[in-house]
Amino acid sequence: MRGVRIRVVCLLTALALPGCVQTAAPVAGAQPRSELDTMAYGRPYPPPPAAAPARTAMMDSAVTTGTLRASYAAAPKPTGYDRPYHLDAGDRLRVVVFGQEGLTNTYAIDAGGSITMPLIGAVPARGRTPAALADEISAHLRNGYIREPSVAVEVETYRPFFILGEVAAPGQYPYVPNMSVESAVAIAGGFSPRAKRDQVTLTHTDNSGSSRAIVPLGTPLSPGDTVLVGERWF
Repeated sequence: MRGVRIRVVCLLTALALPGCVQTAAPVAGAQPRSELDTMAYGRPYPPPPAAAPARTAMMDSAVTTGTLRASYAAAPKPTGYDRPYHLDAGDRLRVVVFGQEGLTNTYAIDAGGSITMPLIGAVPARGRTPAALADEISAHLRNGYIREPSVAVEVETYRPFFILGEVAAPGQYPYVPNMSVESAVAIAGGFSPRAKRDQVTLTHTDNSGSSRAIVPLGTPLSPGDTVLVGERWF
């Protein structure tokens, strides 16, 4: 009888063991085995990247702003050619009075610094810009001649410049906008064999008076300037 009991217990144990294995809890972290399990549980996604801190964005903005300011500071400044042009004796002007063919003409600034026009006579031009002279002519015409005059003034021919000393052909030459001392020497035929090329004297006269200085060849030239090329002694 005892042997029969042992056999019965072993048989019951064998029958219960597969059920325990089948109902065992799934291991934590195990991946689904089928497509249905994938649809039911979903697939894990990597965590989203951490957002950059606001401090970094502000620092990048500051660096960009500093770079732009440095680039602006390093940019070349406008040259002297952009300065307003002031009229003087020797300039020839084209004066246009719209609707008045008898007044529209070319006028030269005389030695006294004025132009002479029909109806209004002499109008001071020395030291004025072309726009300022146009306003002055309009004011004269408005004084009993034309109700609402419209006037434009432009330089037709600039007063000449002068070059003296050790060049092939010293003298007086017409001025061309954006000239330099070097181009003036070229117009005068170039340096003579005895020219002192590293010391060229430029005399400039404007409303504040005359100035004289030794300048490099790339110095901008203005109408009425005088260039003097010295002579070397060896």
